[in-house]
Amino acid sequence: MSADEPAKIWWTAREIAEAQLPDMPSAQQPVEYRAKSQGWRDDPELARKRQGRGGGWEYHWQVLSERAKKRLLAERAPVVESEPVVEHSRDEIAAWYEGLPTHVKDKAEFRVAALSNVDDHETSGLTRFLAVDAVARKIKVSDRTIWNWIALVEGRPEYVPPCDYKYFLAPRHTIVKRNDPKAPCDPEFMIRLKADFLRLEAPTFTSSYRRVANLCKQNKWIILNERTARRRLNQLVPRISQVFARQGLAGLMKCFPPQVRERSTMFAMQGVNADCHKIDVFVKWPDGTVDRPQIVAFQDLHSNKMLSWRVDHTPNKVAVMSAFGDMIEDFGIPRECTFDNGKEFANKWLTGGTATRFRYKIREDDPQGVLPALGTKVHWASPAHGQAKPIERGFRDWAEDIAKDPRFAGAYVGNRPDAKPENYGSKAIPIEKFLQILEQGIQDHNARPGRQTDSALGRSFDETFNDSYARAPIIKPTDEQRRLWLMGQEVKTMQQGHGRIKLHGNMYWSDWMSEHARQKVIVRFDPEDLHVGAYLYELSGEFMGFAACQEKAGFYSLEDAQETARQKSKFKRLHRKMLAEARPMGVDELAAELDAMPREVTPMVAAKVVSAPFGKGNRGVITTPIYQEKQSAEDVAQHEAFIAQFPVQQVQQAHEEETQRDRFMRALEIEERIENGNPVGDAEAQWLTGYQTTSEYRGERMVYDDFKDRSIS
Repeated sequence: MSADEPAKIWWTAREIAEAQLPDMPSAQQPVEYRAKSQGWRDDPELARKRQGRGGGWEYHWQVLSERAKKRLLAERAPVVESEPVVEHSRDEIAAWYEGLPTHVKDKAEFRVAALSNVDDHETSGLTRFLAVDAVARKIKVSDRTIWNWIALVEGRPEYVPPCDYKYFLAPRHTIVKRNDPKAPCDPEFMIRLKADFLRLEAPTFTSSYRRVANLCKQNKWIILNERTARRRLNQLVPRISQVFARQGLAGLMKCFPPQVRERSTMFAMQGVNADCHKIDVFVKWPDGTVDRPQIVAFQDLHSNKMLSWRVDHTPNKVAVMSAFGDMIEDFGIPRECTFDNGKEFANKWLTGGTATRFRYKIREDDPQGVLPALGTKVHWASPAHGQAKPIERGFRDWAEDIAKDPRFAGAYVGNRPDAKPENYGSKAIPIEKFLQILEQGIQDHNARPGRQTDSALGRSFDETFNDSYARAPIIKPTDEQRRLWLMGQEVKTMQQGHGRIKLHGNMYWSDWMSEHARQKVIVRFDPEDLHVGAYLYELSGEFMGFAACQEKAGFYSLEDAQETARQKSKFKRLHRKMLAEARPMGVDELAAELDAMPREVTPMVAAKVVSAPFGKGNRGVITTPIYQEKQSAEDVAQHEAFIAQFPVQQVQQAHEEETQRDRFMRALEIEERIENGNPVGDAEAQWLTGYQTTSEYRGERMVYDDFKDRSIS
C-alpha cells in the first residue's frame, strides 16, 4: 500500500490473512476464529456485514494488533528525514517521574488504575473492547482515551512491566519548560548590586538597591524594579553563597548539619564533658562583692546527669580541679573527658602532657597533668561549637529552671543585655543561700522524669545513670591518685646547696632534700592552704617525699633566730654522724698507711737533652708576687668602730636531747608508713637508711624498744 492509495479502513478475514501483518494469523480460518473468540462482531463500530456478493463480515482496522496497525500507518506515512528518537533508560525515566509535581503523579496513578481495571474485566471473560467500554463508562472518559493509554505502554518496542506503567502514562506536557521572558537590564547593574548586598556588613536589600539604582541612573544604565531585582539576585546567587557572604564562616557552618553522636551505646562514666556557666543571678560574696558567679560542672555523657560542680567569681583551674576531684571521689575515674580549649581546662595541672592542647607553651619538662596520670583520654571540642558539648543543653535548662527560681526574684539579671527585668539589680542573693538553691535545682534537674534522650527513654537522668552505673566497670582512685587532684603542681628547681624550694612566697624544706640540690622536681601543693607543706615528685612521676613549709621569721626576732640556730645545729650534728658512719677511716690514718708503705728507689736517668734555664733565678721555679691591699690606720679604726656598735649575741645550744628525740620520732614515722604500705619518697627512704646506721639511732631504738612510749615522755 502506497501513500497515494486511499486508506483501507475495513478488512475481511481473507484480506487480513493475505496481508501477512505482524502478530496476525496468515490463514483465513484462524482469523475467523480470533474474531469469534475476541468478540470482534459484538461491537458494531468494529464489525459489520459485508455488502455485496458472497456476504460475510468486515472488520475495522482497529481490531488488528498494535504492531499490525503501526505497519499500516508506516506504509501510509510519507518518508520524512528526522532525528532518531532517543530512548531513555528506565532509571532516567524514573528520575524524571520523581521530579514531577504531585498533581501530575496523581493523574498517572489514575490512568494506571484504569488499565488495571481493564485487565480485571478481561480476566473475568469480557473481550478487551467490552472491557475498555465498561471502564470508559465508569470513569467517564471516551473509549479512544483508554485505547491511547494502552498504546502508550503496549505500543513500545520493549516490554513494559505493569509496575512501570506510571512512568509512561504521566502527562508529558510538564517536560517542556517554559522560558519566561526576563526583563532586560544592564549587566553593570547586577554586578554592583551583588557587590553592595553581598558583604559582611549585611545591609538590607532595599538600601543596597537604592544606592545602586542612583549610581546606575547617573550612568544611564537600564535597571530592574526592586522586587524583580531581588528575584533575579536569588536566581543568580545560591542561598548558601548569600549566607557566606553576609554572615561569614560562622553563618556558613550553620548551613552544615551537626554531627549526630550516638551515646546510647556508652555506659556510665565512660565519658564526661565539662564547661563553665555564668548564671544570670547577682550574688553577694562574704567580702561584700556582688557579681554573677561562674559554675564549673562535669556531666556524664551516657545519661546527661550532672555529676559535680563548683562555684567561684571567675572560671579558674582551682575550681576545675576541685569539681573534678568531687566527681572522682563520688563516682570514680572516667575513661574519656571532653573539654573546650579555655584556659581553665587547658591548664597544666589538669591536662599537662596532652599533645593536642592549644593553650600555653608546651615544654619537655612540663609536669604530667592529672588526667594523663589517671589514664583518662582528653578530647578538645571545637571553639564556639556547642554541639560538641552536650552540657550546653543542660545549662540552657539551668537558665530557665534555676536562674528564674522565685527565691531569686530581684536578683535575676536577664539572659541578654536587652532583656533585663524591670527590677534589675534590686537585690543580691547571699552566697550561702545561692549555693543551697543551686544544689536543690541541680538535684531536681537530675531527678526529673520523662527525659526523651536515646539513653533515658522516658526515665530521669538519675535513673539512667544508676542503671548503667550498677553494671559498668568503674575505676576507683587510690590514695596516691587522690592526692593528684587535691593539689596544684609546678616545676621548680631545688636551690643549690640545701635544696630548699621557694613557691608562691613560701619556703619548703626537709632534711632529705639536701641530697637533691639543683634538681628539677614537680611540687604538688594545696592551693587553698599553702602552709600545710608540699609533696615533691620526680619529673617522671615518682614520689620523692614531703617538704614542710618554713614560715618567715621577724627581722629582729631573737626567738626565731635561736630556733633557726637549733635547726642548723641539729642538721650539722646529724650529717656529721652520718658522715662518720659512712667514712670509718679518717684521712690521717690513710696518710699514715701511705707513708708506711715500702717503696722501691728508682735510679735517676740522666737527661739526653739539656735546655736553657727559664730565668736568671732558680731553674724551674716561678715566683708570683702576692697582692696586699694597703689600708691606712684611719680606715682600720673606722672599720673596728662600725663592728663594735653591734652587740655579740651568744646563741644557746640548748635542748639537745629534745632535738635528738624529734629526729628519732621522724624516723619512726617513716618506718610506720613503710610498714602500713603508705607511699614514702626515695629521698626520705635514703635519709632513713643513713640515719639507721648512726649510733644515735641505735641508742634511741634500744631505749624505745625497752620502754616504748615512756621513752619519749
